[in-house]
Amino acid sequence: MTNRAASAVKGTRGRIVDLIRRSPSTATEIARELGLTYNAVRGHLTSLERDGLVRTGGVRQGGTRPAVLYELAPGIDDVLSRAYTPFAAQLVRTLAETLSEPKLDVIMRDVGRGLASQWPRARGSLKQRVERASALLQELGAPNEVEQVRAGFRIRGFGCLLAAAVQGQPHVCHAMETLLGTLTNAQVAECCERGERPRCCFTVSS
Repeated sequence: MTNRAASAVKGTRGRIVDLIRRSPSTATEIARELGLTYNAVRGHLTSLERDGLVRTGGVRQGGTRPAVLYELAPGIDDVLSRAYTPFAAQLVRTLAETLSEPKLDVIMRDVGRGLASQWPRARGSLKQRVERASALLQELGAPNEVEQVRAGFRIRGFGCLLAAAVQGQPHVCHAMETLLGTLTNAQVAECCERGERPRCCFTVSS
């Protein structure tokens, strides 16, 4: 839903979402506020509902008949927030400046295990578990491909899921390494590129 949400909040749909964030509104109220036709607003609302950004939230009495109210779906404030990336990047920098490398590594691996607890463990053969881990990274916004290697499989990203937070720090990659290892119940070793253009890379073996 995150990727779809990012593309759905631009232009007119973004203006509709901003209006609904202020207060639940009817299609007629949104049309009047934004100078659009009722049918145009209904079309946008249908798309926003499909993408999980808004939902119906009761009715407003008045006029000839009750009108459906639209409100922001639960959790969408998190999706729309632009604060998480700079916050995470600064948090990692501060931790790196404050803690010793071993302590920071322990914390990041604990973060990975904690994140892993939010999803069910992958099942099946090693290949099936790796494919599930790859799909999860896709869902989180990290396009990648799986290739077979001598030791097992390699998940190679086309970018870095946490590029702004990595900043040359292997500890963030270790958090993802632990996440994938916990989910797949396999040996995972990060082989990430942490240069000017970071790229995720993880080797998974039984």
